[in-house]
Amino acid sequence: MVTPNLNADSNPPDILAKQKSRYFLTWRWHFYAGLFVIPFMLMLSITGLIMLFDDEIESARYGEVLSVNSSAYSSQDPLPVSAQLAAVQQAYPDGTVTQFVPATSSEVTNRFSVTMADESTHFVLVNPYNADITGTIDRSDSWYQLANDIHGTLLIGDVGDYLIEIAASLTVILLVSGIYLWLPNDNARRAGFLKIRTDNGSRILLRDLHANIGGVLSIVLLFFVLSGLAWAGIWGAKIVQPWGSFPAQKWDDVPVSDLNHKALNHGSEEEMPWNLELTPLPQSNVHVHGEEITSGSSAGSAEKAGMATEQIGIDRVVNEAKVLGFGQYKLNFPRSETGVFTVSANTMSGDITDPTQDRTTHIDQYTGKVLADVTWNEYNMIAKAMAAGIALHQGDISIINKIANVVFCLAFILIAVTGALMWWQRRPAGQRKLGAPPKAVDSGLWKVGVFSVVLVCIAFPMAGLTIVALMTIDALICRYMTTFKEALS
Repeated sequence: MVTPNLNADSNPPDILAKQKSRYFLTWRWHFYAGLFVIPFMLMLSITGLIMLFDDEIESARYGEVLSVNSSAYSSQDPLPVSAQLAAVQQAYPDGTVTQFVPATSSEVTNRFSVTMADESTHFVLVNPYNADITGTIDRSDSWYQLANDIHGTLLIGDVGDYLIEIAASLTVILLVSGIYLWLPNDNARRAGFLKIRTDNGSRILLRDLHANIGGVLSIVLLFFVLSGLAWAGIWGAKIVQPWGSFPAQKWDDVPVSDLNHKALNHGSEEEMPWNLELTPLPQSNVHVHGEEITSGSSAGSAEKAGMATEQIGIDRVVNEAKVLGFGQYKLNFPRSETGVFTVSANTMSGDITDPTQDRTTHIDQYTGKVLADVTWNEYNMIAKAMAAGIALHQGDISIINKIANVVFCLAFILIAVTGALMWWQRRPAGQRKLGAPPKAVDSGLWKVGVFSVVLVCIAFPMAGLTIVALMTIDALICRYMTTFKEALS
């Protein structure tokens, strides 16, 4: 960042002094937030790019086992799904089939998700015309899964999740301070506002690229930050998600399970709608002559009592999905004797591209009765905003959305790299110093800092706590230790 020539403006000296203090205070906040955020911005942008091209990467890796030569079967219809399921169960007798994903076209295989005896999960790929198994895909071995795990936890669990949440929260401070530094409030900033000057040296070029791209895309970056924070462990899971969750109490006379919808996800893949993850699943009941078996009973006791305990079968569920209007969807199998068949189509899982068509339907595994049917119309305002926001965040709406997200990721990488290069160029050579911007002259602006910290703590707890911790360290340690003081100067 290039320091503006504030004296070039025709303002009284006291106003100039306040402007200069305000500028350096903002720049210093921007600098320290940037040092922490830049590595995370690079990581999130790169892993985001990988996830955007998940389908293309999967096709390149598994194209042979995913494809079906439908022209060879032009004279016959696909086999019933039950026949394909039987072939999978015969091939993997020790495995548990948990999900059916119908093919997206006649040229690709159907998928059955199978949890193996060693607890690993694989997609078993089945030719729908002859029930031949063409191959398997280890769901934990996908590039998407790896990128998603890094994107969400840095592969170190909750600690990584908290670090990323801190970085995303500090990005809000980075954006607000960056916009202030970018706006043309003096001659120096007016000279480079919305311009890329290529003939004034590398520092000016880097400054123009960093400031103008960051300023123009600040609202876009803020959108990515806030929609991404919806998955964070504190801001998302503890604060925002509960307010956007669908209340199971809306289901009339339907018993609910101890499991919630999040239990239907496979690993870190977010397959259930965000606003349903915390909502309990409904339960199936075995009904005979007005009697029922609930979660406290077993299938064995039901049989002894002469009650029907057989499932309705996958073919009936698939047909019911068609009758209900589902096109592309995922079908989750019951996880227990009182579990339900769950048919879900949503943008978060990549089944559909229009979030207003999100739908999750639960079907009694014994009677075929629809126990619960949640659509976009049942979402509250927060849930609708997040459903649309997550779809845009993931590039699921359209090819234009996907291309735009690629451009944004590349732009965010450029912003991070130019910011790092600017710091590297202006740091004191040969000295053990960060090269932080000068401290502001004390002119009462500490009140602005305190007010800002309070606001951040309220809006983004993890960032607020981090700032308070750093200020405490500075007050108790750094100012009394010459080495730290010089390093941070």
